[in-house]
Amino acid sequence: MSEVSLLARLKDAIVNLDFDGSKHLAQEALAKGIPPNEIITKAISSAMEEVGRKFEASEYFLSELIVAGEIGKEISQMLQPYMKDAEIKKIGKVVIGTVKGDLHDIGKNIFGMMLEAAGFEVIDLGNDVPAEAFVEAVKNHEPDIVGMSALLTVTMVEMENVIKELKKAGLREKVKVIIGGAPITEEYAKRIGADGYGKDAVVGVDICKAWIGKK
Repeated sequence: MSEVSLLARLKDAIVNLDFDGSKHLAQEALAKGIPPNEIITKAISSAMEEVGRKFEASEYFLSELIVAGEIGKEISQMLQPYMKDAEIKKIGKVVIGTVKGDLHDIGKNIFGMMLEAAGFEVIDLGNDVPAEAFVEAVKNHEPDIVGMSALLTVTMVEMENVIKELKKAGLREKVKVIIGGAPITEEYAKRIGADGYGKDAVVGVDICKAWIGKK
């Protein structure tokens, strides 16, 4: 089987949510000497884009998005030991977290998985994250993007607090800020000074890729 054909079959297996088949084909690709970075870009990332398109077209739903993200993450981790330092270069770095007072993290977790599948390095701060922790993470990790999630209207205000604290620390201009979650709107994102609003994980990842010129 040719390299192109094998990568196409791997992409299809991921899109079709075939966990065992995807792992088997990824191992076969490694055995044939296909570079891990090619497996990631030509199979995993393109598969996640296809899954994203299906989600946007309502052909796939949240459960399929989660499964595809898990498959992509699992294969990426499987490839890690085979990657040379030169190949591990990520396309960008994103700090993500659910804001203080909010314990919901499924949307944030899907966003993180899809970012990783797209080639980003992701620093996940978890949930119930105070503004100071976001600021500290930006200082320590120097990300390109900060992503915040909230599912409750009462915790939305924390997003504005984070942006204010980033400004106070002189860090706001160093990062792009994207926010998302059930109660969030485009209008709210603009009002609090965020750079972008992801109505779902697929849109959020597309925005992040566009910001770093990888769309």
